Amino acid sequence: MQLQVMQHLAILPIIMPMFMAAFLVLPPLTRNIAWQRFCSVITVLMTLIAAILLLLQSAEITQVYNLGGWQAPFGIVLVADPLAAIMVTLTSFLCLGALIYGCAGEDLTGMYFHPLFLFQLAGLNGAFLTGDIFNLFVFFEVLLIASYALLIHGGGKEKTQASVHYVTLNLIGSAFFLFALGILYGTLGTLNMADMASKISGLGADERQLAKAGGLMLLVVFGLKTAMVPLHFWLPRTYISAAAPIAALFAIMTKVGIYSIYRIHTGIFGETAGALAYMATPWLWPMAVLTIMVGILGVLASQQLKELTANLVIISVGTLLFSIALHRESATSAGIFYLIHSTLVTAALFLICDLVSKNRGKALDRLVPAKRIQNQRLISVLFFIAALTVIGMPPFSGFIGKTLLLQSAQTGAEMAWIWSAVLISSLAALISLSRAGTTVFWKSTDNSGSFSGARRQDKDAVSISGWQVCAIALLLLASPVLVITGGIITDFIAVAATQLHQGIELAPIAPILSEGGL
Repeated sequence: MQLQVMQHLAILPIIMPMFMAAFLVLPPLTRNIAWQRFCSVITVLMTLIAAILLLLQSAEITQVYNLGGWQAPFGIVLVADPLAAIMVTLTSFLCLGALIYGCAGEDLTGMYFHPLFLFQLAGLNGAFLTGDIFNLFVFFEVLLIASYALLIHGGGKEKTQASVHYVTLNLIGSAFFLFALGILYGTLGTLNMADMASKISGLGADERQLAKAGGLMLLVVFGLKTAMVPLHFWLPRTYISAAAPIAALFAIMTKVGIYSIYRIHTGIFGETAGALAYMATPWLWPMAVLTIMVGILGVLASQQLKELTANLVIISVGTLLFSIALHRESATSAGIFYLIHSTLVTAALFLICDLVSKNRGKALDRLVPAKRIQNQRLISVLFFIAALTVIGMPPFSGFIGKTLLLQSAQTGAEMAWIWSAVLISSLAALISLSRAGTTVFWKSTDNSGSFSGARRQDKDAVSISGWQVCAIALLLLASPVLVITGGIITDFIAVAATQLHQGIELAPIAPILSEGGL
């Protein structure tokens, strides 16, 4: 029994949330919020446990799971290598934190919050585990459809306007995705990633041009999902409009695009691609620099705390693009570590922004002097920890991620660009977050500065749920854990980076069911 479960580990992070999401839309549970919360939290916990087991298994062997017993490249294949296992574990952990925060009351503002959340989780995990590009497209659509509904959860004019732009741009991106798949399939005769990697170097001159066009078209598609400049303009408005737990979950959305670029432009169009090796590098360098520059301008010009956090996401995207442009294992390893750090800390910041908005009266999270914020001690401590982490101050995880990336730059030109961009962006984040913190927590328009006045305000403070504090603490605690276990984690990530650059073998590496599948 245990062996059978281990054989099916690769598909469990997909089917568990998907089946529970379908179960939660049935009439007996649709309006029972207590049962919806219980079932969704238990499902995400079970998904996280399965992801951790998959992570431990991938340290020893990569599981290639052929659905229905059809062998690659003809059948649907899931590949649970170390990188995929890392991303699935990260996604499940992030979803747990965001879901716990949503259980504090956000799930009451609209219908089907929990089923949509679980469908989103299933789509994200499927995108990370799939071994062929067509099913990457399929899982992209699953997670995007769920995100469309989650974005407008709770209703409102601002959310509706943001969702129209978000949906329109992603539909355009999906159309280009299909065009690229058609070009690559017509050229290579397969969309299995391992099979594509083995065939790409043997193409003739004319076929190489078609494959290059398809690969660069995918770069545009993933650049849109990633919010890479100049395809970034949808992100700030979307993240500002979304409810706090949904914005926190969306922190992983841009990383799906980064992961896809890793898979395509390192795993397929990488070192073994012959004349097409690293063909995206000339485009990635300027896009990385421009993305960080736009992010820096955004954080310095931000007028809302949530807007500032959204622009920090753009800076993280530019930083991660550097790790791809360097196309060496040390840079990829640094990028994966930084990806984990940036995803969790920006998600925590989105949740903290919501606490600020709910405890600051009419000023919400705008960076203007206002009445003394309620529950100031608790919220200010959470903000202070998150700010230090995202800036990259030692001993938090941001310092390790950025240091690893700086060390991966070897030539003078690489060091000049990367060191300048990373350090200046860190300085901009320090300035912006310091300004935001002093404005929100120190610049009070109250005339009474006495201790008794503060106590009166605390007495009338907006109640903060234990669910909310638990969710934020869970995400913030990941940073010291990343530092304390840094040696183990960086060693494992180095293995993931090495396997990514070497590619996945077409034949199954781990024993799976030879027939029947699911």
